[in-house]
Order: sequence, then C-alpha cells, then structure tokens
Amino acid sequence: MRIRNMKKTTKVVLALCATLGLGGCSMDVEDLNRLSADTFEQSPTRATAISAASGLLIGHRTGMATQNGYVSMLGVIGRESYVLDTADPRYVGEMLAGNSLDPGSPAFGGNFWTGPYANIRNANTLLNALDKVPGISEAEKQAFRGFAKTIQALDFLVIINTRDTSGAPIDVNRPIGSDLAPIESKERVLAHIAQLLDEAQAHLKAGGEAFPFPLSTGFVDFDTGDKMSIPSFIQFNRAIKARVDVYRKDWNQALLDLSESFIDPTGSYDKGVYHAFGTGSGDTVNELNDTDIFVHPAVIDEAEAQEADPTKKDDRVLRKVKLAKEPRKWQGVGSSYTFNHYPAATSKLPIIRNEELILLRAEANLALGNIGPAAEDINAIRVTSGKLAPLAGEQTAATLLDELLEQRRYSLLFEGGHRWIDMRRYERLNQLPIDVAGHRVHERFPIPIAEMDARQ
Repeated sequence: MRIRNMKKTTKVVLALCATLGLGGCSMDVEDLNRLSADTFEQSPTRATAISAASGLLIGHRTGMATQNGYVSMLGVIGRESYVLDTADPRYVGEMLAGNSLDPGSPAFGGNFWTGPYANIRNANTLLNALDKVPGISEAEKQAFRGFAKTIQALDFLVIINTRDTSGAPIDVNRPIGSDLAPIESKERVLAHIAQLLDEAQAHLKAGGEAFPFPLSTGFVDFDTGDKMSIPSFIQFNRAIKARVDVYRKDWNQALLDLSESFIDPTGSYDKGVYHAFGTGSGDTVNELNDTDIFVHPAVIDEAEAQEADPTKKDDRVLRKVKLAKEPRKWQGVGSSYTFNHYPAATSKLPIIRNEELILLRAEANLALGNIGPAAEDINAIRVTSGKLAPLAGEQTAATLLDELLEQRRYSLLFEGGHRWIDMRRYERLNQLPIDVAGHRVHERFPIPIAEMDARQ
C-alpha cells in the first residue's frame, strides 16, 4: 500500500534541539506507545523501522511549502516573489531591505537549519538501528539504507543551499553529550552530499526490486504497482546527484549521472518526483497559493514574447502566473500578479523534474565546451516549454550561459529557490533587481545564533 498524500499515521518524529549532534532530542512514534529514540535503536521492530522510513519523506517536506518556507523565502531573496503580509513587516523589511538577516529568528531561515538537521538525525537513528531489526532480509536493509541516505543528502542540500560559504556540520551522527561536530566548508559539505548519494546508490543496487515500505504519491510517475521500484528510485538518486555535480562543477560526472537518471528529452517535462500534500487529519497542505504571496513584477516584465503570437508572453509565465484578485503594495513594493501553478492545498511541489535535468545537461555540456549539444537542449526548452523562437545565429559560450540562466529562471520558477542559487553560483546576484533604493540582495542565511552560541 502507498501512503496517500503522506498522511502521518505512524511516522517517526524526532524533536530537534540543536545540531550539537542534536543531543538531548527524543523520538516519538505515534500509535506505537511513543517510544524513545534509545528504545527504538536498541529494540526496533519491522513496523517501527517502516514508520521511520516513511517519516523521512514527511520530515524533508516540512517547511518547504509554507509562507515562510524554503520555496517562498528563497523566492523573495531571488526576486521571484514577494510576501506582502501586512501583519508581518519582516518579509520586506528584513528579507529585502534589511542590512542582514536575523540569525536569531527560527522562522526566517533558522527553520532551514533546525528542520533538516532534525530529519538527518531521524535518518541516522534508523540507520543505527537497522542491524537490530528482526524479520527483515539483508536486501531489505540495503533498501532502507539507500533510501535514508538519499533523503539525508536532500536535507544537507537544503542546509548548504541556504548557508553557502558559511558551511555546515556534517559529522552529526554522534552520541548525546559528544563534542560538537565542526563546521565544514561549502565544498566539504557538497562532497559529503555527493558521497551520501553514491553510497545510497550502492545500497539500493543491493536492495532488490521494490522497497519494503510505502512512498508518497509524489512518486507516482515511477509507480510499478503497489510498491515503489528501487531501480526507478535509483534514477531519482542519480538526478539529485547530477544537480550536486553541477553545483560542484564536476561536469563530466554530471553527464554520467544524468545518463543514469530519468532524463528524457522527448518525454514529459513534468515527469519527476514531487512533495505530496493532503488535507486529511494530521497531514500538511501546500501553502504556496497563500493570498499574501505575489509574483515579482520583473518575472512578467522581462519575459520574452511567444514566436507564434507576439502579444503573448513566454508560455511558462502564462501557465504559472495569473492576475491577482486585487493588486497589493506594501512598504514600497507591489505586484498585480500571483502564482498559478499551485492552485490547491493538495498541489504537488517538485523536488526534481525532467525539465531541470535537460537544463543541467545543457549546463554541463556548455561548461565542457560542447556548444552544439548545449544549444540543442536550450532551444528544446525555449520552443517546447516557452513557445519561444529558437535561438538565431551563431552562439558563443557567453551568450549561451546568459540564455541558460534565463531558461532556468522561467522553467524552474518558484519551485525551489533556483534563481537565487543560480545567480549566486555565477556571481551575478548584482544583476537581480533592486526595487527600492537601499534594498539589497542577501547572499546567504546566517547560521542560527543558538548554534554559534553553543560553540563558544
């Protein structure tokens, strides 16, 4: 059976304290007599292990699609969106106008540290317990390991995407009371993520054909019946690895990993893996259709016209943006548009899609000097997704890079902070629009002050 929209019936939840090894935290298992983390690690059962694995997807989804969540806040900094909440001036006063981001706020960036580390600890608790679980085969244990490490990699990616050159701890699987894990460089964190994904791939290859636990409806594109196919999940793992390869500028490895992913230039660009949401008791809804979330006007103003009908903007804008019921202006900024691609509380949020994979391939080829293949993929996205004219004339590496970033801007609009991350990767944050004199583009979120205080 599959978990319909990730309803939290028996998920394992790990309360977070701080990264400290996340010491002092306890694990509660709903409907299972609220076992402690120690009890789970010492005497796990098949049922609690399955609950823990299923809960990792829920943990990774936490904070992704809220008004002050990952997509929304990175969208604000990257000038994809505004949050014009007149009850909370920080969405403009701090995120756009502030001299710096507040390291003490758990709700304005701190949640992109504490939440992922809580889920990483969940995964480590499961991994530590696996050899003691009765009634599961060695192949099933490998499937658990491969799944848990893939989700850990995704959580570490959230942390380093938001902290960038400030770095982050990676050696956090430590006993309670141990010394704090050191803060490692961005490069070390990305290398750790790549290693986790490669280790996960090896585990998954030894894990048989199907997972012994259900996944969410966000994996429906890879359904093979009542259980999730492990070979299909490996393709997802390789897709995330390719994204990390590109972030690391490991271009040849990116092309190799893409060849083992679900990339399909002739297939649906929307094929992919998604966060699933639900309105049932105990589930979580997608809040990205919140009435306070607006589209940054530059998204519309700077979009190209379609080839067949110059009166129409890029088709991605037409699909993803709509006129607001009422325009709004707040603290000097305003918009007349809202987003259209999350119309309901149950709308799925992409983790990674085929369209991104094609653009990652274009980026890797471009960096390697393979101008022809890069231009071919970029043109395919322009024509198929945007209904734009193909690029005219001879293209250079410089012009194609400009074009690549523009296509990523519209193809991945308001899906995961890609615009901010991309412009930072290419040292172009100064090209993002400044709406009001004195506003600035923040480069990264600070490491939470509680974390830094614990290290003094």
